[in-house]
Amino acid sequence: MSTPYLDVAGFKGLTFMPDTHVDEVETDYPGWLLGQLTNRSRWIDSQLRKRYAAPFVAPYPETVTGWLSDIVTLRAMLKRGVLPTDAQFQEIKERHDKAEAQVHEAADSVTGLFDLPLAVGGGALTGTGVSRGGPLVYSEASPYVFRDVQVCDASREDSNGRGTTRG
Repeated sequence: MSTPYLDVAGFKGLTFMPDTHVDEVETDYPGWLLGQLTNRSRWIDSQLRKRYAAPFVAPYPETVTGWLSDIVTLRAMLKRGVLPTDAQFQEIKERHDKAEAQVHEAADSVTGLFDLPLAVGGGALTGTGVSRGGPLVYSEASPYVFRDVQVCDASREDSNGRGTTRG
């Protein structure tokens, strides 16, 4: 059996479910929660494998463990039983949907919106998935040239006797 990105204790530390509810699921359905954590870890890998170095190695990226927690929390709440009108359930459903959407976004991303280790060729790791741009301005002039330009413009305006004309 493969290793999930979170064990039950790690899940408790990240989930919005009360610890007592997590314990209830573990007691009533032994091994189910760990199975879900493993299953959804592999699902995340299957989505990200073509771009990122999935499966990831410990220490696992916090982005991935956050997604995993939000996805499995909804499943655990449904397994335990919850009223669909519960306000907390609605928030957890939104977090679940957002996490799954972000996994899909990361899988389809061309510009590297998430800071995850990239996979290259035969699985070698290179840096991160974030594309950082270079400088957005280019000038060959030193930062002090503007004063020389101002002096030149002012001299020309003085010699014209009428100031700057913009046309």
